[in-house]
Formats: sequence, C-alpha cells, structure tokens
Amino acid sequence: MLTHLDSQGRANMVDVTDKAVTFREAVAQARVRMLPETLQMIVSGGHPKGDVFAVARIAGIQAAKKTSELIPLCHPLMLTSVKVELSADGEDAVRIVARCKLSGQTGVEMEALTAASVAALTIYDMCKAVDRGMIIENVCLLEKLGGKSGHYLADAP
Repeated sequence: MLTHLDSQGRANMVDVTDKAVTFREAVAQARVRMLPETLQMIVSGGHPKGDVFAVARIAGIQAAKKTSELIPLCHPLMLTSVKVELSADGEDAVRIVARCKLSGQTGVEMEALTAASVAALTIYDMCKAVDRGMIIENVCLLEKLGGKSGHYLADAP
C-alpha cells in the first residue's frame, strides 16, 4: 500500500499522530566516480576551492535538516544526530556514508538519502571545472533501525 495516497489516490501527508515515539536510525550511501587525478587533488588538499570533503560534509548535514523542504510529503523532523563520512574508494571514487538518528514517530531514511545525495552533488559542484565526467552512483539505503517495520539491512551494494 502506498501510504502517501489517500483513498481517492490523491497525494497525502501520512498522519503519524498515533504512532509511538521510538528510536530511529538510517544509513545511506552515495558514490562519486571521477578521474584518478581529480581524486588525488581532493585527497592531497590541492583543490583551489579548499577542503572538498569538509564542504561536502557540511552540505550533507544541512541537506538532512532541510529534507522536508525538498521532498514534498516528508515530515519535518527533529534530528538528534547527522554524520556524513567521506573517503577515497579505490583510485577513482569517493564513497559517502550518511547516518541520521532521532527519537520520533517517523523514520529518517529520506534524511540520510538526502544527506548522501547532496554531499555527492557538492563534490560534483566543487570539482566540475576539472572533471565534468564525474558520475554520481549507488545512492541507496544501507540500513534502517527502529519503527514498526523494524530492522532493514541492504544486501552488499
């Protein structure tokens, strides 16, 4: 059943009034594939715009906090933790892992996915002058904890 549609098939924000407040956590990832030279420039700190990972981390955190403004039917949430980790993945990619937590009545999957996606877009924005062929890929939910549906763990991405 699609929860964002009412009985007539119209878009509808899910009513979570009667749901219990529980601990919820979600982990999402994204990957940015690029030229090896681009990754080397990021890792060595040689980017003229500054610390790419630091800027992307802040962008991801801000994006998680603004998810309800970006995704029309998402509830505004009082996040208690947002962590965005970035690391070199092989010779030609950056892996981004975003983790969001809260105690609330609805999950944080969209916040984690938004954080990972915007961090990836920020890397693209900062590096597009030297590498327009970057590819953002493998944006997915890795894990979800809490709520009525319980624990979800993705197969190895």
